Amino acid sequence: MAHELWIDTASGTASMFYVDEEPWHGLGTKLANPATSVEAIKAANLDWEVSKQALFVQQHDGYSLVDNRYAVTRPGTGTEPDNVVLGVVGKGYTPLQNREAFAFFDHVVGKQAAVYHTAGALGSGERVWILAKLPGTIQVIGDDVTDKYLLLSNSHDGSSAVQVKFTPIRVVCNNTLTMALSEGETIRVPHTQDVRIMLQRTERALGIINRRYNDISQVFKAMARHQLDQEKVRQYLARVFPAPNDPEDQYGLRRTMEQRALAELLFDQGKGNRMHGVSGTLWAAYNGVTELIDHRQTKQTPDQRLSSIWYGDGYLTKARAYREATTLLKKAA
Repeated sequence: MAHELWIDTASGTASMFYVDEEPWHGLGTKLANPATSVEAIKAANLDWEVSKQALFVQQHDGYSLVDNRYAVTRPGTGTEPDNVVLGVVGKGYTPLQNREAFAFFDHVVGKQAAVYHTAGALGSGERVWILAKLPGTIQVIGDDVTDKYLLLSNSHDGSSAVQVKFTPIRVVCNNTLTMALSEGETIRVPHTQDVRIMLQRTERALGIINRRYNDISQVFKAMARHQLDQEKVRQYLARVFPAPNDPEDQYGLRRTMEQRALAELLFDQGKGNRMHGVSGTLWAAYNGVTELIDHRQTKQTPDQRLSSIWYGDGYLTKARAYREATTLLKKAA
């Protein structure tokens, strides 16, 4: 999958929108008012459908059907071919249309409760997402507040299930505080024959959301109470940015040491990290990592960085930072 936003070749616009303030990545078309899921699909150029089509291989005397393998395609736009292939899947794969995935999100977060903040697609449309801001906030300490977001993503290439990720965003610095899907209960729906039935089971999803955000709130507050000296910060960052497995990988080692050094600097000087009650804490160390990933990766374009922090190396690093922080808290308990 290309690590860039899908560009609609008919209109020449990126497949993305946003409401409220411009997001940290600065991408997308601004809407004046909060969007419904239907409006979000249109604003992000996602109002198309995918289909599962038989797959053939060319041979010297014609074409031969490939058993139990299918191409997932969407209609072409502009200069694209009539059918754009997004991925190859098996017989049991059930496509889930963008409007169906977004409608599921309507039921999960409540039509009148959440604000759809942004939506878009990566690559040629292989992965689509919608980000919703939930009511309420997490007051970590003093004026340090974190907004609650959910990120729903759906793949059309067979690479992943429908997923809902918890993506709180720290207001003072717009750091996306990602944790791994494996942390606590998760909302995942595989592309199987009963996918639509499973999408209808929203009561369980609502329970998971409430419990997970309560747990996340408690972890963030515990981080702000946990003091770290410089040596413990370095030990924490060594686990977040482990050395490469190959001892001969000098480039990887140099990059790792640079990441540790910059994250250590941001522990002390990062945006919001000198606030009363934040300075010198595990919360500051964790946000030093998230600020590095979100805002300091200067060699990446904004859309490459967006892909990385939600699905790629950036996501894995921040998930590891959260996991290592919770490990420290457990040891201290």
